[in-house]
Amino acid sequence: MATPNIKTFVLGDYQTNCFVVSNPGSSEAWIVDCGYEPDAMLDWIQAHGIVASAMLLTHAHSDHIAGVDRAIERLGTMPIYVHEAEKGFCSDPILNLSAAMGMPVSVTEPDHLLHDGDTLSLGDETWRVVHTPGHSPGGVLFIHDSSLQAIVGDTLFAGSIGRIDFPSSDPEAFRRSILKVMMDLPDDLVIHPGHGPASSIGKERATNPFVVNGF
Repeated sequence: MATPNIKTFVLGDYQTNCFVVSNPGSSEAWIVDCGYEPDAMLDWIQAHGIVASAMLLTHAHSDHIAGVDRAIERLGTMPIYVHEAEKGFCSDPILNLSAAMGMPVSVTEPDHLLHDGDTLSLGDETWRVVHTPGHSPGGVLFIHDSSLQAIVGDTLFAGSIGRIDFPSSDPEAFRRSILKVMMDLPDDLVIHPGHGPASSIGKERATNPFVVNGF
C-alpha cells in the first residue's frame, strides 16, 4: 500500500485548509474542500500537471465550498461529493451560512451523495467515509487506514473543536462524533483538520480540553 500525499493550502480570510490528495507517482488527485480564493491551489495543480478527478467536501459551509465554481472554471467539470445530509447546502446561502456573513455564496451542487461507511478509491488506494455530524449535519471524515491519515474537516482541531452554535449544529450529535467515533480511532492516526495545524488522535485524546474535560 502506498502512502498518499496530502498537500495543504490555507485559503481565504477564514484560513481554511484545503487539500490536494494524490498517490506517489500519479498525476491523478482529489481536491478536498475548495474555499475562498482558491487560485493558489489551482495554480499549483496546473503547474504540476495534475488531473483533478474529483472534489470531496468534508461539509458544505461557505468557507469550504466558495471556490467550487472557480475550480470547475479552471480545471473542468469533475464529480463532486458531499454527505447526503447536506444536499442543497452548496446552492443555498442560508444553509451554507454565507448569507449570515453578508457574502451570499451559491455554487454548483454536488452530483454524488455520501453515506457513512462508503469507500472511495483514488487509484489503488481506498479511503473510507465516516459521518461525524454536529458542527454541521453532514460532516464527514475521509480516512486512509493503511497510512493512518485522515482529513477531518471542522470536527476536531489541534487543541479545539468545531463550533456548535450554528442553526444546523447539533451539540449532542457532536459529542458522540468526537468522544465516541473519533476517540475510537488509533492514537497514531494523523488528522488534517479544516483549520490550523495537523495533529494526531493520541495527542488530542491526551491534551485537547474538550476531549479531556468534555463539553
